[in-house]
Amino acid sequence: MDLVIRLSKPEELKAIPILLRHSPGTVLPNGTYIISGGAAKALRAAGIEFQEISRLTHVPPRGGASGERV
Repeated sequence: MDLVIRLSKPEELKAIPILLRHSPGTVLPNGTYIISGGAAKALRAAGIEFQEISRLTHVPPRGGASGERV
């Protein structure tokens, strides 16, 4: 599961090296990131505070699931 998080500027500076190692996440404006659950766990373990904005679940692509007749 992916998460949308927001980091303050000081926390963002501490988080960048962890995010680069743990997540192929997406960087959005204003300290907002879409990261993996594993990256969020690593941030928490490092004591980095962030605001969780949303949890994202992966939705299967339109047009049917693999092996399903359309």
